[in-house]
Amino acid sequence: MSFSLNEIEAMCKRAARGAGLPWGLCEEAAKGTRWLASFGFSGPDLLVSLLELNDKLPAVDFSPVALEGIWRAAAGRLNPLIAGASMSDCAVKMELGNIITMLEVDFPLLVVPFASGAALRLGQPVAVEWQGARLVTNGKELCVQGEASALLAARAKRVECSAPAQMLSQTRPLHRAIVSDACWTRLAAFSQRTFAPATEASRLSGAGAGLTDND
Repeated sequence: MSFSLNEIEAMCKRAARGAGLPWGLCEEAAKGTRWLASFGFSGPDLLVSLLELNDKLPAVDFSPVALEGIWRAAAGRLNPLIAGASMSDCAVKMELGNIITMLEVDFPLLVVPFASGAALRLGQPVAVEWQGARLVTNGKELCVQGEASALLAARAKRVECSAPAQMLSQTRPLHRAIVSDACWTRLAAFSQRTFAPATEASRLSGAGAGLTDND
């Protein structure tokens, strides 16, 4: 089904919150998913797969242990949302010629939207690479190289982020995107967790007819 980017962002934000992510990261995840969808990628599918993979697990275990040298997670695999946000915050390192390297990154394509923010901050394109894939963005456009199997990989052994990078071609974003019914249902399942279950007290206080039968 076709959805507006606003609809996709709102659903992904609720789903991320339902999965227990902090609000700030929920907003970043939703914006990043929207960004990927605007370029024709299945951002919502990648996000919900990540939420299912890490459901009820402590986020700190999938965060970079340190932001110096090669980035690793205590759990042995990095959450691309957390790693991507950290990369964007550390963008100045790339401006100085350093390559930010991450090991064992889940759904590495989810890192790329954060490179968009880094590119806007630096005023120059940023590249994100892993085996078989190279994506470069200036923040507003995207250059993509790689086969679909590599771009949509569930895990990348090594992801490298660098700047400045050369954009050989550009793809401009769209305003709507296709999300499968199955993916939307999976996102909705996480979203439902953000709604408090009805209680007798809430019903009596005005949520519904309470004990009054008006029929």
